[in-house]
Amino acid sequence: MYRYTYEDIAERYIDTVYRLALARAKSPAHAEDVTQDVFLKLLEHRQKFESEEHLKAWLLRVTINCTKDLFKSPWFRNTDQLDENTPASVPDDNGLYASLMKLPQKYRTVIHLHYYEGYSIEEIASIIKVRVGTVKSQLSRGRVLLRNILDEEVN
Repeated sequence: MYRYTYEDIAERYIDTVYRLALARAKSPAHAEDVTQDVFLKLLEHRQKFESEEHLKAWLLRVTINCTKDLFKSPWFRNTDQLDENTPASVPDDNGLYASLMKLPQKYRTVIHLHYYEGYSIEEIASIIKVRVGTVKSQLSRGRVLLRNILDEEVN
């Protein structure tokens, strides 16, 4: 069993959870809410984690579920989004992350998990609970869309 303290986990993974929430929600305020929900769920979680990788996968899965819950909530559906030019508290990467935010959520998620978090296609499939082929096609299509967005911005 993996031994941990809540403070260690929060310090180590809060940025990871926040970045994934931001990639999915496209709003710093919503990403902060989701991050807070994820760590509250961790406090309530009673099962032990087998390894640090199991813990990280659990945090990412809960982050995905919390963003889904956010989008389903009546409050979210009945509010208007703020201006999309609101700055995010994520490194700019020469505008790459901003371009990533223009992609549909399913592509943002797999690209974020693959390139920003370093997960393999098989690991992503396990985390988001889809087939490996689905992840491969979403990653491929997401790259094409991202390339098109970047080409548009250059021209």
